[in-house]
Amino acid sequence: MTIRSVLKKEKQVLGKLMVEVYSSLPGFPTPDEQPEYYKMLANVADLADSSNTEVLVAVSGEKILGGVVYFSDMAQYGSGGTATQQKNASGFRLLAVSEEARGLGVGKALTNYCIGKAKTDGNKELIIHTTEAMKLAWGMYEKLGFKRSMDLDFLQKGFPVFGFRLSLQSHI
Repeated sequence: MTIRSVLKKEKQVLGKLMVEVYSSLPGFPTPDEQPEYYKMLANVADLADSSNTEVLVAVSGEKILGGVVYFSDMAQYGSGGTATQQKNASGFRLLAVSEEARGLGVGKALTNYCIGKAKTDGNKELIIHTTEAMKLAWGMYEKLGFKRSMDLDFLQKGFPVFGFRLSLQSHI
């Protein structure tokens, strides 16, 4: 497995993967409930056009196994709540792993890649958000050292979103 920036020719494939993953989460808002969110997911690779933002994919050969959006500056993070006001912090959002690649360590590899990037960027912490519908990922984040940070919580059109921080100074 290799992790790298998404290629132009992969944009549609990654967008389709994101929509499939998020729309299949039990308890997660549907495309009918949050059409703008799903439009953003379908065009996730376009987020790389923003400064301090990188759209990453995990690939095996030509096959995209998963993706994530990394932000070296939280001002570009694009979430609700206070996350975009955090200083000396990186963040990542929209981590998705294809159904056939689940259980292969793709989510963990993408997360660890973002941790490494945040350290390289000289930030003191890494911020993420997750939901009740993403309990599997939630557990993985906690095992990697992320701690709940209720000051980052917010509601996205009535849907609770939970914040986490990882101190990069204590993370080895």
